Amino acid sequence: MRLIASLAALILAACSEAPAGSAQQAGERALPDGAERAVFAAGCFWCGDSDFARLEGVIETVSGYTGGHVDYPEYRQVVNGNTGHVEAVEVIYDPAAISYDQLLHFYWRNVDPFDGRGQFCDRGPMYAPFIFTGNEAEREAAQRSAREVEERFGREVAVGIRDAERFWPAEDYHQDYASENPVAYQRYRLGCRRDERLRQIWGEEAGG
Repeated sequence: MRLIASLAALILAACSEAPAGSAQQAGERALPDGAERAVFAAGCFWCGDSDFARLEGVIETVSGYTGGHVDYPEYRQVVNGNTGHVEAVEVIYDPAAISYDQLLHFYWRNVDPFDGRGQFCDRGPMYAPFIFTGNEAEREAAQRSAREVEERFGREVAVGIRDAERFWPAEDYHQDYASENPVAYQRYRLGCRRDERLRQIWGEEAGG
């Protein structure tokens, strides 16, 4: 409990010290020619953003909120648990360089697939894991990938699969957090034991 409280204090301090900036205008932005978008919730969006951004074929990643009932949500509203939103990452990618199936493969190895009440040290519905699908082909691919994980481990996964809803980009100070605040980010990620838990589940495949 002391560790979780310390990490919560670190996150709130980082947010309170950040420059003011409200959530960006929501709605589907125009994509580069040939690009597609995918939306994943993997707990802390700082981590999801950083993880997906390193993949070849990913053009851009955006931290944000989705799945809830409040328009123009702000960070403190979401973490208080009253909006229905989860922290998520919008992944803009080139399907000629990386496929949706490859994104799904990567996603599973960067979450605890058996924890639906949060991820790692981040607890509560705002950190629950989800795959948000934009069409029937994505839904079928996500369901197929979930079955593969269940067959591998012999247990039911707790990752939800839902139709994509409006994605609300988070405040500017949350974007590219890992690269803009590397020391604070590494302290958070290490203290949250995210990678430790991923290795327990996935072994050498963790994070890849």
